[in-house]
Amino acid sequence: MTLEEFEALAEQVNNWGRWGDDDQRGTLNFISPEVVTRAAESVRTGQVFSLAMTLSLNGPQDGSPPPGRINPVRTMLAINTPMSGSPNSARYSDDIVVTPTQTATHWDALAHTTFRGTMYNGFPETAVDASGATKLGIEAAGEIVSRGVLLDVARHQGLDVLPGRFAVTRAVLQAVEEAQGSPVERGDIVLVRTGQASFFLQGDVPRYRRPLAACDYDTALYFHEREVAAVAIDNAPFELLPANVEEVVLPLHVLNLVYAGLMQGENFVLEELATACAQDRRYTFLLNATPERFLRSTGGLVNPVAIR
Repeated sequence: MTLEEFEALAEQVNNWGRWGDDDQRGTLNFISPEVVTRAAESVRTGQVFSLAMTLSLNGPQDGSPPPGRINPVRTMLAINTPMSGSPNSARYSDDIVVTPTQTATHWDALAHTTFRGTMYNGFPETAVDASGATKLGIEAAGEIVSRGVLLDVARHQGLDVLPGRFAVTRAVLQAVEEAQGSPVERGDIVLVRTGQASFFLQGDVPRYRRPLAACDYDTALYFHEREVAAVAIDNAPFELLPANVEEVVLPLHVLNLVYAGLMQGENFVLEELATACAQDRRYTFLLNATPERFLRSTGGLVNPVAIR
């Protein structure tokens, strides 16, 4: 794709001003009470699945870009420490955690990416400074509860894991959607499975971080056409690297976060959920993916819970 074609696509998916000049939630505005009610109707068996990686030093960060991201560091502040000198005093234990907010399973806040000096809805990139994101921080997302739709690309291809550099394109997502018989509707949260998280579950972080299958730039139009509320994937970069777009680095981050106002999730673990969905051919569920509300954060750690 040429730069000119990219700019035309950016204009197609642009949602600036759609929900007002001061809007900071972007496509999460598609989640109405009616959408949440429809999501609740997806619960039939009561099965509950966490889609999060465990938080520990054995996380997905291995020194790969972007620089500075580390796995969570947890240490003890107190270990069975008495509250007083009395032999009958209660004792307490506390820990402390130091972690990037985008180290494991997380959402990218809309403040995470800027392009040509601008963020979603025209906010200037100067709205992110040493104090954090004064606009479009993760707290602006609020509660994220909607119907989830799993698009199991790997299983559709007859594979456990998609091969490296496999481009998950708009056409691929359309084919999976049709084959599964689970149409993506307004306000849904789409989960894209490549199978890559299986390597992390096996403890093979280097293989998890190798060149891998991911979404291509034109999926931005797929998400825009279906008025998706948010989208997440089971790998670290979300999008194909290197990209199939001239000059622009991280074009899908730009299209989704900056122009569409569409939050992206990374490092979601979809293996158990995918197995359950394949067994009864139901690919929709109630999804609570509300991030921790760190003020002014450009990302949000999350323990997404899918309920079938």
